[in-house]
Amino acid sequence: MRRRLRIVCLFVAAAGLLGPPAALTQVGSPPTVGQIMPSDIDPQSGFRLPLPKREDLDDAGKAHYDRVAAPGATIAGLQGPSGITLYSPKAAEHARALNRYLRFEAGLPPRVREVAILTTAREMDSQFEWAAHEPEARKEGVDARVIDVIKQRLPTAGLKEADATVIELGRQIFRDHKVTSETFAKAKALFGPKTLVELVMLMGNYAGTAALLAAVDMQLHPGQKPLLPIP
Repeated sequence: MRRRLRIVCLFVAAAGLLGPPAALTQVGSPPTVGQIMPSDIDPQSGFRLPLPKREDLDDAGKAHYDRVAAPGATIAGLQGPSGITLYSPKAAEHARALNRYLRFEAGLPPRVREVAILTTAREMDSQFEWAAHEPEARKEGVDARVIDVIKQRLPTAGLKEADATVIELGRQIFRDHKVTSETFAKAKALFGPKTLVELVMLMGNYAGTAALLAAVDMQLHPGQKPLLPIP
């Protein structure tokens, strides 16, 4: 009897040292993994500033809030550039009008538009911007090979002329800070002066957004995987 008690006591003591048993997880319910964010990131907004509350905004701010919070109004919703620009609703309205014109009203072919945006996002190393627009690019028919060339910074040889020209134009603008005469002439011949100017304005528009995202360290949405190979 004493021997049995000693064994039981040893078992209980060992259990105490090992700690409580792990909670059982039901089959098919994966464990919840919390996204680790930098300490200065607001958990609700996903960036370094709290998301402004609608009731704290003026009339212009409330109108802007309602526009960008509507389902489908923006790709990222309030956890993205639209949430950041709630801090400056008047500037946001001008920026939004320009972005809408360049994306949808300037006459840029959707494929060209998305190649330009992805090239800008890659050259700016904007993980958030890329994650928002890679699916858009695929939806608009941008080939997987073109996306990979931009993502991996591979040579453009072998791509369609329009794709290669847009990529080279963006790389020279943002990486080299100088566009060669050859690249400019090729882009002008392909798109014409007006479309070329608006194409560059589109790239500049998204470079500005990438700068804003970088300043506030905008985080990817929960569950989103980083798609860009950034060290």
